[in-house]
Amino acid sequence: MTTAGPNPLSLLTVEEAADVLRIGRTSMFALVKDGTIRSVRIGRLRRIPSESIVQFVNDRLGVQ
Repeated sequence: MTTAGPNPLSLLTVEEAADVLRIGRTSMFALVKDGTIRSVRIGRLRRIPSESIVQFVNDRLGVQ
């Protein structure tokens, strides 16, 4: 079975996303706040799709 949308298991907490990028939690929140890294709000929780991390890195590398 295939699904059309993002894999729900690929949603990271802000802390997990910061760990992936090896940056601090405050820096990650700043990237989310200014829209550099896309995130979703689920109730009171903020989650970051892993695709947003990949896109962020690709943008910095100039990869299309």
